[in-house]
Amino acid sequence: MGKRLIQQARGRGGPPYKAPSHNFVSDARYMPLDEFKKGGIMQIIDFVSDPVRSAPLALLLTEDFRERYMIAPAGASVTDIIEFGENAPVENGNILPVEKITEGTPVYNIELVPGDGGKLVRASGLAAYVISQDYERKKTIIRLPSKAKAEIDFGCRATVGVIAGGGRVEKPFIKAGNKYKDQRSRGKLYPRTSATAMNAVDHPFGGRTNIGRSSSSKKNAPPGAKVGKIAPRRTGVRKTKLKGQNNTK
Repeated sequence: MGKRLIQQARGRGGPPYKAPSHNFVSDARYMPLDEFKKGGIMQIIDFVSDPVRSAPLALLLTEDFRERYMIAPAGASVTDIIEFGENAPVENGNILPVEKITEGTPVYNIELVPGDGGKLVRASGLAAYVISQDYERKKTIIRLPSKAKAEIDFGCRATVGVIAGGGRVEKPFIKAGNKYKDQRSRGKLYPRTSATAMNAVDHPFGGRTNIGRSSSSKKNAPPGAKVGKIAPRRTGVRKTKLKGQNNTK
């Protein structure tokens, strides 16, 4: 008998698992490369809340009176000017190639490949830091919020500053209903039932007989039933015996 696993239902894409994309404001990507290379300025005319992301968006007005969205930097306000291009100054909110950004500068919305619009560091309150420039290999080394280091090409773009909304995680949800609405706005399922709390018919980890067992699946299990650790060599915390320790009671 097949098991109605959560990942199987999500893969099918029923109504509880569909993200309400009609409510999303913008993907907040950078402008095309040919437009960016010309350089220019934009003015912040408003701030918008987007349900799909934790950071607020800044609504910009370009020189040719077109509207564009970007992830808002902390400390920005309406009527501020945002400059972009290779010759833009290294100031809060400006968009530059990482080659032109000085070491130690906080940046966000960083491209992995020139022209992809921005992939890294896009959540509220986050920032990466430019560590060094390797001019021989034409690579920039940045330190991500996770403390990991990444190398990206000189042509990748980034925004100077820290993303706004840094105090978001300090405010508790208080009620389960608030958490439900927050997750629902992004197409996330809440609340989530623990696999070990399910019945055996609903999940491989469910049922009384599985209490205390490791969360692992067989390697030859069908794709929908591969949950937890896949054919692990061992599970659990490795216990080391100290020298001279006697296990006898």
